[in-house]
Amino acid sequence: MRRSLFLIFLFSAFTACMKGQKVDLVIHNAKIHTMDADDAVAEAIAIRGGKIIEVGPERQILNKYRSDETIDAQGKEIYPGFTDAHGHMLMYAKQLLGVDLRGVRSEQELIHRCEQYKAQHPNLPFLIGQGWDQTLWAGQQMPTNKEINRLFANIPVCLYRIDGHAALVNNYLLKKSRALDQIKYLKGGEIIFSKTIVLTQEPTGLLIDNAMNLVQPYIPDYFKSDYLKALLQVQDELLQYGITGVHEAGIDFEHIAWFKELIARKKLKINLYAMLMDTPQNRAFVQKYGQYRFYNLNIRSFKCFADGALGSRGALLKAPYHDHPESHGLLLTDVQRMRNLAQFCLKHGYQMNTHSIGDSANALVLSIYEQVYRRKPDHRFRIEHAQVLDPKDFQKFANFAVFPSVQPTHAVSDADWAEQRLGKARMKGAYAYKTLLGQFGMLALGTDFPVEQINPFATIQAAFNRPVQEALTLTEILRGMTIYAAFAAFQEKRIGTLEKGKDATLAIFEYPVNGLQGQVQNYAWRTYIKGKCVFKLEAL
Repeated sequence: MRRSLFLIFLFSAFTACMKGQKVDLVIHNAKIHTMDADDAVAEAIAIRGGKIIEVGPERQILNKYRSDETIDAQGKEIYPGFTDAHGHMLMYAKQLLGVDLRGVRSEQELIHRCEQYKAQHPNLPFLIGQGWDQTLWAGQQMPTNKEINRLFANIPVCLYRIDGHAALVNNYLLKKSRALDQIKYLKGGEIIFSKTIVLTQEPTGLLIDNAMNLVQPYIPDYFKSDYLKALLQVQDELLQYGITGVHEAGIDFEHIAWFKELIARKKLKINLYAMLMDTPQNRAFVQKYGQYRFYNLNIRSFKCFADGALGSRGALLKAPYHDHPESHGLLLTDVQRMRNLAQFCLKHGYQMNTHSIGDSANALVLSIYEQVYRRKPDHRFRIEHAQVLDPKDFQKFANFAVFPSVQPTHAVSDADWAEQRLGKARMKGAYAYKTLLGQFGMLALGTDFPVEQINPFATIQAAFNRPVQEALTLTEILRGMTIYAAFAAFQEKRIGTLEKGKDATLAIFEYPVNGLQGQVQNYAWRTYIKGKCVFKLEAL
């Protein structure tokens, strides 16, 4: 009898223990989209030590686990934290510090904003701005530096186009840098002159792509402390949209220390996958450290530029521009250097992520990647943008295991003028997201912020509402911002889905996520990184 009572006691104690496993956090009354292979949807999740312990039905989770922190999600949708697979935190930080030229509707408005900024910062010995886009102006003519020469004759001025592939500078900066004396050595760039007759030409101040490198060393910059503060502002905006990771598309050597400092101070919380610019310092860093990780900073890729941007006619095309027959665009990095970088990456276990917009640039990069594929099939080398392709080249993404990384909002922003640049025939191979997904099987999605808005729901709407043959389903889009983005950074075992053992990095959204028009104004209700709440929507 006593033995039976003892066994009953043990069973009761064991059952009570099982019902009350202690965890750090339980979230319930939710619609949890796990994004796993079965697209399973759950109602509750238990989290301990920054990891997911279990995802399942509400009653099962609440009966099995107890926590000092239990969140009623009020029936809201939960997804893995979004990853922006192509963004520019540093560029956005710089934009926040300088003249904001986004949305200006004319050259006159551009000048007016510069005057306003200078009045607010009278002692600043330079003027930097970013965000102008001449395709928004009547006539779509590129600006000239006539007015900024008059207004800012004694300080350097550099105003970047929205895509960062062109800049308007004043004559003070041109003279200080002696940029005009270096024209004959310039490759992959262009200095625009007002007239075509060589003896009478005068610079307009417009520099395209690599021409900007001639003046860059002569432009003063903000203090590091200013940048660090601005980077945290960028992070705040990311977290409010449920974005918990960014693939930072191009950093210099000094920026590694900046991000590490913010992490050491426990300020930078997002998962940062950084692409190194191809510089001697960065190559030396890789040779010394190999694949590098410092808490939530991961470095194992290089960024390379094959060509420029379509808006400034720097994208490299096989046939001339439809609206500028004298030009095919620009090759920014010579073929041998790209091949050399590909071999360097292969040797050190790094990924190569190449900016390729025009059909000629994409064909060239695919041919370089083919040689790498024959040596290492799972290299996950990426093409960033893959914006315009010759239809015969799509198959090569599958043949050579090339990972496409695209930004659907470009298709919306470029819609009013892309056909002017390309002509109707080439539009068939432009912004072809469904075709790219069908070839490779995965498609990493980003925004290219600050070139486009940081809002991931604009990405969802843009991809969902493409012409029917190239539109993505909602599930495909969400995978592109979660598990596909994780694969694109070799992080699929840690993030990208809400499954047992993975990081408890997730977002609870205020409204249901869909691709319908008018759903761009969604945002996170709560954002969690490794089980810690990093954003909480304040009551309106």
